[in-house]
Amino acid sequence: MSVSVQRDLPAMRIGSQGKRRVDYRAFWLLAFPLFLNSGVQAILNLTDSWFIGRLSTDAIAAMGALYFLILVLVTLFGGVGMYVQTLVAQAYGNGDRDRAVRAVRAGCWCALLLMPLFVVLSFSGSTLLSFLQFSPAVEQLALDYWMPRILGGSIVIASLALTSFFNGIGRSAVTLKVAIAIALLNIVLNEVLMFRMGMGMAGAAWATTLSLLGGLLLLLAIFLSTQTRRRFRSHQVWAPQWKTIRHLFASGIPLGFLMTADLTGLALFQIMQVKLGVVPGAATQLVMVLTSTAYMPTLGIAQAGTTLVGQSIGAGSQRWAQKIGNVSISLCVLYAVSVNILIALNGQWLVPLFISSAGSQVEVVTALSQRLLWLAVIYNTFNALSIGSAFCLQGAGDVRIPSFLAIALSWLVYAPLTHSLTFGSSEGFVRFLPQLGWGVWGGWSAAIVFAVMISSLLRFRWQLRANK
Repeated sequence: MSVSVQRDLPAMRIGSQGKRRVDYRAFWLLAFPLFLNSGVQAILNLTDSWFIGRLSTDAIAAMGALYFLILVLVTLFGGVGMYVQTLVAQAYGNGDRDRAVRAVRAGCWCALLLMPLFVVLSFSGSTLLSFLQFSPAVEQLALDYWMPRILGGSIVIASLALTSFFNGIGRSAVTLKVAIAIALLNIVLNEVLMFRMGMGMAGAAWATTLSLLGGLLLLLAIFLSTQTRRRFRSHQVWAPQWKTIRHLFASGIPLGFLMTADLTGLALFQIMQVKLGVVPGAATQLVMVLTSTAYMPTLGIAQAGTTLVGQSIGAGSQRWAQKIGNVSISLCVLYAVSVNILIALNGQWLVPLFISSAGSQVEVVTALSQRLLWLAVIYNTFNALSIGSAFCLQGAGDVRIPSFLAIALSWLVYAPLTHSLTFGSSEGFVRFLPQLGWGVWGGWSAAIVFAVMISSLLRFRWQLRANK
């Protein structure tokens, strides 16, 4: 490969001896807006939790029961929107701008086709929640939160398709600006709907959904703007191209399974903690929200890895894709470890900010949350390794086998192990599993075991793929 071609590879510079080296400045020019974008999402989670914490401890537990379950459903089908980034990055790296735009259009059509499914799911909340056997107070609050959030599922998928386009072509600053606008709108709507209009828990859910709708409209306006039309002809006919739509479903759903494998386990894990009691349920939710400031920005770094790996492969350099992918994975782990330790060290004053002082269980929830933060350090270290590896595999278009491995571990190891370690005799949802009764500590131990296993498998898979 000539030096002139080498210089065309993403985030690369030529050293003084003619060797290819990672241009960290170029890497961060792409990654930093994505990093901040995901950081804004973490702030969005924090503000939602702060507003809901003003209601009651039961409200925090109810949000915790549904938080990951809703995330699983949206991300599972949202894989269709996320896979757009792989197609766009590879097409853009190959110089095919028309194919990049076709992928976005197909992603938006997929979101429209999935809309009836989310409508049905949104009206099935009472049936679903009746199986989870929560206390009446927690169940009603969860039901109030369920319908408005699930109704916004198609909005999320269409937004993912559009943000994937801008991320895939390296314009990650666009998605950052839109994320900031969504976060600010959400804060205003939370105050107005929850407290000024007295909608409570339902108001929190509607605030999030309406904020996401505003973000989608803003993304469409930028996508159809004069500048984007001039470069990509994004305004051309939006008739459905069924071949691309089928390809998105065929690759995006497995990607969704890969992205939700650990989230499914987390959803069941969180449901089990709420089933165990309001205190462990609320404490676990608070820990998850606080550590999302480490988890979410990690996604931004990993998304940069997806784009750069995809562009490198599109440019014909598998070796450079391996090198830039390894850098992305290392940065994910380094960030997660640093921030999680910082949060754990300051838990004594962070946790009380999200609990209503009027609650009778404030001190117990606060003390338990502070101890759980240290287990979260271990969990999120391996989770960052898993995220970095998974997103690099996505950039390489390798999602089906990793998704199968992740699903198998989640359902065959994570869920049953969590149940066995959490519940004692005559507790829980099933009776055919051993029940050791370690409570919330058992649940967190199962989460750590799963994180170690899935991160090791995905890292190994990436190394196999990168060395081909």
